[in-house]
Amino acid sequence: MEFLCYHRDRPGSLSLRYELLEKHWAYMDQYAKEMIARGPTLAADGDTPTGSVHIVDLPDPAAARRFAFDEPNYQAGVYRDVLLRRWHNIMGRTMWDFPGGRTGGSRYLVLGLGTGQAADNAVPPDRDDLIAYGPLLSDDGATWLGTAALVQAQDPDTARALLTPDRYADIEVHNWEFGGRR
Repeated sequence: MEFLCYHRDRPGSLSLRYELLEKHWAYMDQYAKEMIARGPTLAADGDTPTGSVHIVDLPDPAAARRFAFDEPNYQAGVYRDVLLRRWHNIMGRTMWDFPGGRTGGSRYLVLGLGTGQAADNAVPPDRDDLIAYGPLLSDDGATWLGTAALVQAQDPDTARALLTPDRYADIEVHNWEFGGRR
């Protein structure tokens, strides 16, 4: 089962985040085989972290909760809140398989928080700029809760246009970059 975990930073926690960086990476190293995508979201300056995205393949919702809430930054209070949803990897690849590689172009996390009938359940045509894409689902996989994508785009508005606007209660767009050890 695949899960999307988005930890949002608590205001004022940046120094603690940097202090715990090695512990965070060591924790994530334990999940290297399960990792589909990972990386920080960033403020408008393109440098200051605002959260962390991890898409992982784990056995069940309980394992996903352990992954999300045992994470050292979460335990230390770096994060304000956590979005944890089952996710379906429609593209069937990891971020490391993305032909565009780690660098070049602006990258974004797009979160469409769903309302009503499922939308955007197929990869849009001619989307070579998609890094990861899929629906957000309830723990049992039966209910559509939205759509999440990692995309390379020229700007946030282009990234937002990936989703059908009137099918979501809200669409969030966050600057994002490939994560992991450099």
